[in-house]
Amino acid sequence: MSTKSDILARALGWVSLALGAAQLTAPRTVSRLSGVDDSRLAPTAVRIMGIRELMHAAVLLGSRRPAPWTWSRVAGDAMELALLGRAAAARTGRRRRRAVAATAAVSGITALDLAAALYASGPRGRRPMRLRASITVNRPREEVYAFWRDLENLPAFMLHLESVRAMGERRSRWRARSPLTDVEWEAEILDERPGELIAWESARGSMVTTSGSVRFADGPAGLGTVVHVTLDYRVPGGTVGTAVARMFGEHPEQQVRDDLRRFKQIMETGEVLVSEGSPEGVRALRQLRQRPAQPVGSPS
Repeated sequence: MSTKSDILARALGWVSLALGAAQLTAPRTVSRLSGVDDSRLAPTAVRIMGIRELMHAAVLLGSRRPAPWTWSRVAGDAMELALLGRAAAARTGRRRRRAVAATAAVSGITALDLAAALYASGPRGRRPMRLRASITVNRPREEVYAFWRDLENLPAFMLHLESVRAMGERRSRWRARSPLTDVEWEAEILDERPGELIAWESARGSMVTTSGSVRFADGPAGLGTVVHVTLDYRVPGGTVGTAVARMFGEHPEQQVRDDLRRFKQIMETGEVLVSEGSPEGVRALRQLRQRPAQPVGSPS
């Protein structure tokens, strides 16, 4: 028996079928409407996207439970948005307006796909993931604890966070970036031992379901502080959602390791260190915009 999410997923499958057929049979028309008809490679790129859409259609229309596979469309939408964004930035006049209009249309489809994917995931479709990471910081334990306990400091080294706003001694509101949209949730500190432990969980009904703890211990021979992080995280979309996150360098395990490295830098040097050739840091999605490092004094 089909669920509402399966019915919605099959509807998206028919959308993929229609788009794929148009891209394969009329690639030059699609290129012109997208404002990229001045490129020799545009028809070939459009055909490739058409094949991708037909693959989505085959999966969504042929699966007995197609709902979890709606995340595959979200990943494809993100790639198309990236290509259209570059096309719009590189063009002027009529072609730029067409590229912008095409980007807006794909953005609308992306919003629908993402909403469908999140709806299909549901609480039962989210598989819990436990993450652990630790790092030694060359600062006194009380100082390290105090910086972390001021939750509004967290976006300084957790780059996926837009903001954390304290709503009292134990409750806070979080806003974060994901590959395609921003999410907000509230969290509450459940257990706290000054200088030793902070444990929290997201409020019931939040868009993000997470809980975890940070433990602070003296380093070997009393030098520095060892910070242990344990995070329980439910990935939207289960296995497929995890694959999409990995594609964009947003996997939670990667985030935790990168966050701890930046935290260590801030505590020890007062800032997050980046090189001239890597100004966007270590997040994979941002690295797409980075350029190779150049020897000092060489022409750019």
